Amino acid sequence: MRSDVEQAVDLLQVGDADALEKALELLQRSVFAFSMRVCGQRQDAEDTMQEVLIKSLPYLPKFTSSKALAVWLYTVARNSCLLSRRKSKFAPKAEMSLEELMPDREELEGLYGRPSDSPELAAIRGQQDSRLREAIRSLAPPYRIVLVLRDMEGLTDEEVAEVTGLRPGTVRVRLHRARLFVQKELARLNATGTNETVARRSTPLSRPGHCKKMFSKLLDYLDGQLDDFSCEEMETHLNGCEPCKEMLRGFETTISRCRNASADCPDTAKAADLRHQLLTAYSRALANA
Repeated sequence: MRSDVEQAVDLLQVGDADALEKALELLQRSVFAFSMRVCGQRQDAEDTMQEVLIKSLPYLPKFTSSKALAVWLYTVARNSCLLSRRKSKFAPKAEMSLEELMPDREELEGLYGRPSDSPELAAIRGQQDSRLREAIRSLAPPYRIVLVLRDMEGLTDEEVAEVTGLRPGTVRVRLHRARLFVQKELARLNATGTNETVARRSTPLSRPGHCKKMFSKLLDYLDGQLDDFSCEEMETHLNGCEPCKEMLRGFETTISRCRNASADCPDTAKAADLRHQLLTAYSRALANA
């Protein structure tokens, strides 16, 4: 979204009707893609796109900073998505504990020695986009919004905190758990797709104590925010623990896929009709100013 918003801000400074329409088209595309990732329903995303742009239209010429405009758009879109009346077919839990999300010993050992390139895994990669969307939609909204903003829209922790009203530390906690959930859910979906047996346990199996300690620091390690001592401790553990090393590779792959996930586009005719309505309303507002 950020690059589209940057282009839109430049176009808004031009000030003519053609530039305004191009700016609105960019913002429509960005808001719709973000809303689809958060709402998971096309009608909700279309309603959100319309509501956000109607609310934003009077203020658009005042934005000279793409960061300020992006935070405004994300905030309005977030509020609209969370108030949506249509419910997803998924029923995610409202809270997720780190203990539930961490892989147990059996899951960690299952990662080690799994072939990295096989016909089965090649077929899985062809379905990854839909499975990634499904895993993200399965996240409870407070975690989903943080993951989408941070890993899919490319905001910083501080910008996510500004949009959500959370403290940066809380953003980090929710992001860590959201990434763990998506990684675990993708593993389940992929295993189901290859006819592997996946057991859902009501009581988690025991986990290696040191692995558990390392997992609590994994997010900061991935994002390069560990101090030198903790970073060295983490790397020493990873060098001696192949299952954890495989888990780290899986996280890096999942985060990369989130960042490179394709964006949904709004219906062309509906988007053009909405732009026409917005431009007409904007012209009237200028004439009465």
